[in-house]
Amino acid sequence: MSVAALLSEIDDIGRDPLRGGYSRPVYSSAEIELREWFTAQALDRGLSVESDGNGIISAWWETPATKGRRDDAVLTGSHLDSVPGGGAFDGPLGVASALVAVDHLRARGLTPARPVGIAVFPEEEGSRFGVACLGSRLATGAISPDRALGLRDAEGDTYAEVLARQGLDPRGVGAHTPWLGGLHAFVELHVEQGRGLVDLDRPVAIGSRILAHGRWRIVVDGQGNHAGTTLMTDRADPMVVAARAVHGIRNLARATPSARATVGRLQAIPGGTNVIASRVSFWLDVRHPDDTAALSLIGTITDLVGRIATDEGCTVTISEESYSAATDFDGTLRESLATALPGAPVLETGAGHDAGVLAGAVPTAMLFVRNPTGVSHSPEEYADDADAEAGAVALADVLASLAGAG
Repeated sequence: MSVAALLSEIDDIGRDPLRGGYSRPVYSSAEIELREWFTAQALDRGLSVESDGNGIISAWWETPATKGRRDDAVLTGSHLDSVPGGGAFDGPLGVASALVAVDHLRARGLTPARPVGIAVFPEEEGSRFGVACLGSRLATGAISPDRALGLRDAEGDTYAEVLARQGLDPRGVGAHTPWLGGLHAFVELHVEQGRGLVDLDRPVAIGSRILAHGRWRIVVDGQGNHAGTTLMTDRADPMVVAARAVHGIRNLARATPSARATVGRLQAIPGGTNVIASRVSFWLDVRHPDDTAALSLIGTITDLVGRIATDEGCTVTISEESYSAATDFDGTLRESLATALPGAPVLETGAGHDAGVLAGAVPTAMLFVRNPTGVSHSPEEYADDADAEAGAVALADVLASLAGAG
């Protein structure tokens, strides 16, 4: 079965009639249906399916030489959750390509000497609980179980409560994923979230590094009041602070070479048209190739927002939700991918991935598949059928090399 054919099976799951594209937050009905789809596809291929305490699903290709083994394994995979109104390829392309890569290896008559597995990680986007790559962060110990379990979604439900409703024991989360410590390598395939491959006119690239990136929640408190009876000179309006801050953040990022800073979400309380807000929360995403520059920009933004809040008679609190330092993928593993894929270009990415989190624990690498629109986290995200298939073939070539298939 082709990658395109596999993806067509989930084309209607999680469509968002308001935003367009797909909204598949972790443990929503849509994301659960996708997890069930993956499990069914894995079982249809005779793979052995497991799930750990962090909700990470893994499917293993068992051979006589590797049956029951998880040590020295080669793992691939991605995620199935999405941002609100996201595209069809961010996450699912990597999962579908992994399944098809196994099909290719079997069609070639190859048998891996090392265990080969496919993993699906939960809450990669952080669109429900605010922390990106939550499953891989828990597995590697990058976030404490107590902090993770206390995270709340927009409805006020904690991560612990949501896990329990899915039949998962919250006491099972943490850095004890059984196969993680012994991995030989993890390789994640992902649609490119930019236009590097478009400009190079190539279908597949090897990842070199991930930029430093983090998320901060900014809460501005003012005085809620009546829109008609409160004079403009008497207001302490947190919405004005937010508006001025967003504009200032944009200017600061533009003045910092290679920086990216985005405010993509804002929440006003109480949220009435004829009400001056009493509180406005907005979320900031900052990225830069250099850790020092990224953190310096955050410090400058913090000072700016503080001055604006004081000027408008408001108070502000800024809290870090997640931060990942700039990550270089394993050099030796990257050379192995280059040998398996001669001539493939090497690109860095400004997008975060589970592979970046796992890089602190095991050798990791990434493959990117061309996105002709250059647009991601949007319904316009795309990958041609031929490029998607080329990505699966490239992944099969890499897995064969790493797993000693013969």
